[in-house]
Amino acid sequence: MKAVVPGTRGSAPSHATLGLTAVLIPVKSFAAAKQRLGSALVDTDRRELVKQMAAQVIHAAAPLPVAVVCDDAEVADWARQYGALVVWEPGRGLNGAVESGVARMAELGVRVVTVAHSDLPLAVGIGALEPFDGVTLVPDRQDNGTNLIRLPVGSGFRFSYGPGSFERHLQECARLGLPVSIVRRPELAFDVDWPTDLPLP
Repeated sequence: MKAVVPGTRGSAPSHATLGLTAVLIPVKSFAAAKQRLGSALVDTDRRELVKQMAAQVIHAAAPLPVAVVCDDAEVADWARQYGALVVWEPGRGLNGAVESGVARMAELGVRVVTVAHSDLPLAVGIGALEPFDGVTLVPDRQDNGTNLIRLPVGSGFRFSYGPGSFERHLQECARLGLPVSIVRRPELAFDVDWPTDLPLP
């Protein structure tokens, strides 16, 4: 069953507080996230790094409201501590979870959403991206993955995360006839996937 659970530390903000623009962050379970870092970090340090990176992304979303899409109770409780709206989407995978999360944002009155990955330890200024009448794409350092996508929620955009997603997302914009703004900022391009990405700058 789909559930959307707002609130933080006992106070539940009104859905209306989301406004017209929001940030959506998909967060994998802390236990399962970034397993490839296991050769460089012990399990407790890996989990702590995952939490720290996700928290940095939430902070970088200010002043915009944040929703976290997840299927893990620990992540949901953690997100509420930061005042995030929790969008519960079990068993959908990344693309399905983001698609459902964006649809739920539309139901709550959001018109423009920025989807930001949670593994951006240097992230700043996500909530202050330059407005653009189309789709804003922020690729990773290799122009391979897509770290951020800012788009109108009613555009029918099909998400296609995974290796090579930046090119596929460009093609999706072309399919929909949507103008594209490509933003390359080092603090948003740096993500953590491999032990070679450590230590952090």
